[in-house]
Amino acid sequence: MPARFAPILFGALLSMIMVAVVTAFVLAINQGLHPGFFAQWSKSCMTTWPMAFVTVTIVAPLVRKAVSKVTG
Repeated sequence: MPARFAPILFGALLSMIMVAVVTAFVLAINQGLHPGFFAQWSKSCMTTWPMAFVTVTIVAPLVRKAVSKVTG
């Protein structure tokens, strides 16, 4: 994959991982582990991930700049 796609790939992977972890945690806390857990978790991930992907892709460069200003 060409390096110019690195920010998009970064956003996709980071948002997928975060959505998977957070939705599983919230679902388990609120409803416990139950027979339909995996199906409900999958649906939650699929409906949440597009928003997370867009947010991470837009916000990550801004956060990097803010961190650079604070630490540099």
